[in-house]
Amino acid sequence: MTRREIREEIFKMLFRADFHDKETIEEQETLFFERLQEAGKESKDLCYMKEKVDSLLEHLEEIDHMLNDVAKGWKTTRMGKVDLTLLRLAVYEIRYEEGMPTGVAINEAVELAKKYGTDESSSFVNGVLAKIT
Repeated sequence: MTRREIREEIFKMLFRADFHDKETIEEQETLFFERLQEAGKESKDLCYMKEKVDSLLEHLEEIDHMLNDVAKGWKTTRMGKVDLTLLRLAVYEIRYEEGMPTGVAINEAVELAKKYGTDESSSFVNGVLAKIT
């Protein structure tokens, strides 16, 4: 899988997380990654994705705090789920993933916002992430 495809799959798993209790997240991850495995995805990619999702979820409170600090008038509780998930993923990549260029993380989040979000999502995501860096 390409980096972009991996990031998109991570986005999809993280999006699920907002709709499930912490107790059921592990089960959701298992189902999600089983589906990818059945689709013939490489195990090294699946391991990388699982590690990244788990690490991001561990840092979720810190990431949301950062977002709440910079997104004036838009607390995470008010943000659309697609936008919020993309922001969380990009902030994680910028702050916690070594070797990830900030511009790449922002650009990828904006591109996914164009694909999955509303007409305003890409501008919103870009604006918030510009304040994070």
